[in-house]
Amino acid sequence: MANSKVKTKRDPLPKAGVDRPLLIVTLVLVVFGLIMMMSASFANAYYMWGDSYHFIKNQAIYAVLGIVAMWVISHINYRILHKFAWPIFAVSYVLLIMTLFMPEINGSKRWIIIGSFTFQPSEVVKFAVIAVFAHLISTKPERMGEFKYGYVYPLAILAAIAAIMLQQTHLSGTILICLVGCVMMFIGGTRLKWFGLTGAVVVPLGVAFIFLSNKMEYAMERIQMWRDPFIDRTGAGHQTIQSLLAIGSGGLMGLGLGNSRQKHLYVPEPQNDFIFSIICEELGFIGALFVIALFLIFIFRGFSVALNARDKFGAMLAIGVTAQIGLQALLNIAVVSNTIPNTGISLPFFSQGGTSLAMLLAEVGVLLSVSRYSALNKQ
Repeated sequence: MANSKVKTKRDPLPKAGVDRPLLIVTLVLVVFGLIMMMSASFANAYYMWGDSYHFIKNQAIYAVLGIVAMWVISHINYRILHKFAWPIFAVSYVLLIMTLFMPEINGSKRWIIIGSFTFQPSEVVKFAVIAVFAHLISTKPERMGEFKYGYVYPLAILAAIAAIMLQQTHLSGTILICLVGCVMMFIGGTRLKWFGLTGAVVVPLGVAFIFLSNKMEYAMERIQMWRDPFIDRTGAGHQTIQSLLAIGSGGLMGLGLGNSRQKHLYVPEPQNDFIFSIICEELGFIGALFVIALFLIFIFRGFSVALNARDKFGAMLAIGVTAQIGLQALLNIAVVSNTIPNTGISLPFFSQGGTSLAMLLAEVGVLLSVSRYSALNKQ
């Protein structure tokens, strides 16, 4: 018999090239995001700090660090996360609890503050949930149809996170993490009827929580401003109105890069959650379509990586990361255009936030790692 080697699970994985379209579209998003962040932020940065480049300098530093991290992680076997999924989750959860003992920033306790350094643990928690869910689903995929393993366990994880994040008044982050978790559960095999049960239980509990925590008036105000922001032009509806004015004034081709009027202290903090409105004003409908197209390409390539992954764990990691970035972009654009009530959620790769950008790029590194090692399936 001719000598032959039988591949086993312990055989070293061959290193294929990364998904180049995914890498390219990510780099385009980062570079384009930096350009638009600089344009959107310079007026506000000068007003707040006396330095028009204050925000972009910090963002550029984190972009470079994030790209380095992305490339390093892309060369690391993603299966190592199988062993460290729970420790990563435990550490991120402890960090999340620590925020409750930190000073407030803009009425919220979402950051760990050490001197001039601020860090937002919820950005790490997003990936920690993806890693743990991928671990659970791939370890016992045949049990995902069971009520206890496929529904109760994942829901308990999401509930534990939501309990802390709602104390931070981080509603948008809570919604995003729960949506990503539900996507992974559904694709992983959780029965559809259990999601119906979730809606029947969670909605009444959510209403009860809002009522008992004396936030009913705040919640109703958000809904009212969504329906008609012009009833409070200078108050609760101001940000949405200015955003809509920016989008509308951009027209088809926009006013030109750098020529936004709304970023001059009309749209509050235009470099953050409402940066998409500045994109629409400066680059018009064409520019908005370009941004949306970039995210659609990213989503398509991310799910392509998942479909070609060599194992269930890699596939679920790719699905989780892709779903997180895709849903976050969708929710941000919906908020900015007043399609849904204002929840305060950032636009991936564009909005100001060093922790967020670095973590996003690190997560893309995991995607690239899955694509790099997927060649084993084809051999």
